[in-house]
Amino acid sequence: LQESNGPTDAYAAIAKADRLTQEPESIRKWREEQKKRLEELDAASKVAEQEWREKAKKDLEEWNLRQNEQVEKNRANNRIADKAFYQQPDADVIGYVASEEAFLKESKEETPGSEWEKVAQLCDFNPKSSKQSKDVSRMRSVLISLKQTPLSR
Repeated sequence: LQESNGPTDAYAAIAKADRLTQEPESIRKWREEQKKRLEELDAASKVAEQEWREKAKKDLEEWNLRQNEQVEKNRANNRIADKAFYQQPDADVIGYVASEEAFLKESKEETPGSEWEKVAQLCDFNPKSSKQSKDVSRMRSVLISLKQTPLSR
């Protein structure tokens, strides 16, 4: 015979039978109804979870389609903009953008004394306007001093 420290299956069955005979009928009914309700709730939650998963999968597919369409539109627009950009004069100059086109036209018309006005248009001399950029106060002071006393050639 095998010895054990706890109840064996035979003892567990006897304990269960004793408990069933000792508990009142109303508690036994309630326990069975509660078990049935819990099983129904579990089944309903599984169905709801499956519906949510299907809806999420559908929404994700729709979002991916919209995102891909938007990416394709952006690519097409960028290609058109690149073609227009490279067809402009001086497009090979690094850093050239279409908004500087007016400045380039003005720069070709050299009038004495207008250089500093052009520099002033490109530089931001307001120290409070750009808090997150690098400190350019030294460069600003150099440009202002050069404007006041130009270099002699």
